[in-house]
Amino acid sequence: MSVPDRRADVLSARRIVVKVGSSSLTTAAGGLDADRVDALVDVIAAKRAEGTEIVLVSSGAIAAGLAPLGLDRRPRDLATAQAAASVGQGLLVARYTASFARYGLRVGQVLLTVDDMTRRTHYRNAYQTLDKLLTLGVLPVVNENDTVATEEIRFGDNDRLAALVAHLAHADLLVLLSDVDGLYDGDPVKHTSSRIADVRGPEDLAGVEIGKAGRAGVGTGGMVTKVEAARIATTAGIPVVLTAARHASDALTGKPTGTFFHRTGVRGADRLLWLAHATTARGRLILDAGAVDAVVDRHKSLLPAGVTAVEGGFTAGDPVDLVDENGNIIARGLVNFDAKELPGLLGRSTHELAREMGPAYEREIVHRDDLVLLRR
Repeated sequence: MSVPDRRADVLSARRIVVKVGSSSLTTAAGGLDADRVDALVDVIAAKRAEGTEIVLVSSGAIAAGLAPLGLDRRPRDLATAQAAASVGQGLLVARYTASFARYGLRVGQVLLTVDDMTRRTHYRNAYQTLDKLLTLGVLPVVNENDTVATEEIRFGDNDRLAALVAHLAHADLLVLLSDVDGLYDGDPVKHTSSRIADVRGPEDLAGVEIGKAGRAGVGTGGMVTKVEAARIATTAGIPVVLTAARHASDALTGKPTGTFFHRTGVRGADRLLWLAHATTARGRLILDAGAVDAVVDRHKSLLPAGVTAVEGGFTAGDPVDLVDENGNIIARGLVNFDAKELPGLLGRSTHELAREMGPAYEREIVHRDDLVLLRR
C-alpha cells in the first residue's frame, strides 16, 4: 500500500479507537499533566468535528493516583495499585470532562474487566452500552477496571484492551499513541536504529529488537504490547497507526507518521476474539483423538465422551484450554461445568448422563459458540 493509499485508509475511517499511554499524560513522578491532556483533546475534538466517531482508551488512572497518595513509583502489589486506580480514575475522567467541555463534547466513562467481555450476557451489554454512547454523540473514555480486576482476570495492558475494543466497537482504525514515534529496528535512542514505516505481516518483524516498558515507570506496556495489539487488530481487519502522542494530529489526518500496520485478516466473531486474546485459562481439558477431530476439523461442541482428564479448579463459565493427548493446546472455551463435577461425566454420552442424572446433564462441556480454535 502506497502512502496515498494509506492516507485514504485513514481518512475513510468513520469510527476510530485512539489509545494513549500513561507516559503521554502524566509526569514521571505521577500526577496528570494538564497541558498534555488538553493537547490530546484538541486533536481528538478536531477529528470529532469532522463527523468521525472516536472511542478513547486511556491509561493513566494508576499513574494519576500516585502523587495524591504520596507514591513515587507505580505500586508492585495489587492492593496498592487498586487504591491508586480508585483515586486516579476520578481525577482522569474529571480532567477529560473539563477539557472536552471546551468543545461542547460530553464524555462517558466505560470501565471493563475481562470477565465483562468473555461471558455472553456481559459482552452483549458492553457492546450495547458503547454503541449507545456513540449514537448519542458521547465520546467514550475506556479503561480497565483496575479497582476490581484481579491478577487472574485482567487485560494486563491497555494496548491489548484497545485492540479488543476496536473490534468490539466495529472500528475502522486503531491509533496507538506512545512516547516513541513508531516501531524501530533496534533501540530507538540509538542513531543506528531506523523507524519501520510499514508492517504488512510477521515477516517484516523478523529480527526486529522489540523493547519492553519505558523508563518513566508509570506504564505497564512497551513496544512488545503495542506490536501484539497491532497483530490482534490487523488479523481482525483493522489497520493500526503507531506513533508518538505529539504526532496524534498527523496520525488522524493521514499524514506519514510512525508505523502503519496493514490489515492481514478479516473481521470474525466478536466474543471469540476476546476469548482468544483477553483471557487466561483456569484449567485444562484433555481430549482424545476423536474429540480433537470433532472440535478442530468438524467444528463441533465438546462432549463428555471425548474428554479423558481434567486439570485445574475452575467453575462453570470460566475459560479453559482444550488440549490434545500430547499436551498441545488446540482451543479455548467457556466450560459449562465446575471442575469437581466433571470426573464423573468423562467418557460418557450425554444421553446416558441425562437418563442417570437428569436433563440438566444432557449438554456440552463446551458449546461450539463458546469455543475458539488456537490451532488450525
